[in-house]
Amino acid sequence: MKILRYRSDGEASYGILDDDGSIRQLAGCPFESLDTSGAVTHIDQVTVLAPVESPRIIGVGLNYVLHAREAGKPLPTNPMLFMKPTLTAIGPEEPIIYPHQGEEVHYECELAVIIGKEARRVSEADALDHVLGYTCGNDVSERVIQFAEMEMGCMLLGKGFDTFCPLGPVIATDLDPTNLDIKTRLNGEVKQDSNTSDLVFSVATLVSYISAVMTLLPGDVIMTGTPSGVGPIAPGDSVEIEVEGVGVLHNPVVAEE
Repeated sequence: MKILRYRSDGEASYGILDDDGSIRQLAGCPFESLDTSGAVTHIDQVTVLAPVESPRIIGVGLNYVLHAREAGKPLPTNPMLFMKPTLTAIGPEEPIIYPHQGEEVHYECELAVIIGKEARRVSEADALDHVLGYTCGNDVSERVIQFAEMEMGCMLLGKGFDTFCPLGPVIATDLDPTNLDIKTRLNGEVKQDSNTSDLVFSVATLVSYISAVMTLLPGDVIMTGTPSGVGPIAPGDSVEIEVEGVGVLHNPVVAEE
């Protein structure tokens, strides 16, 4: 199933997206019920929004074997976690704003996990029961600022600019997060091409590990890390993130005014 958040006639709603492009509106939010209201529209008649509104976003660093090797770092023994501010989240087709301070801004394709029900101290065996589904994510990062922060033992501002976390286009349920192809295309050219089988820490491990300390709530997002092949973007570029079973997330890059 593919769950879509969209705007129609000025109102935001959730719906179930069918293969023919029709959208069956949900009576409420998908974190409570998947009952439909009876209203039906079409993907061509709506604006697709980020799959969750004002999410709490948890990032994971060096979580692909080949990316750690690319960065010249040893594999972490525990998940390396950081947070991205709420206003980093944008939806499909919204512009990634290249900030005035930007010197080297990179794309990072990621499998994003959408939490479906509260999770507190859950086991790995039960962790996926707390996941609603998965979407495409782009952990956009300003490397000069990020690396300067990391020398001081922190990581926030380089990953925290507004618009630095595109998400979408849908929340796909019933996927196997341990074996999904994931890609980045920059101006149509494939730059990252990997599979979640290369993850150091699985989705179940991450949900269990994080929930041992902080309660995960419906609508929280876990960005599970990026594979090898990261690289720079510039104003005028077009970035596509594709996750098998989810679809393609497209965002243009625009210079800050």
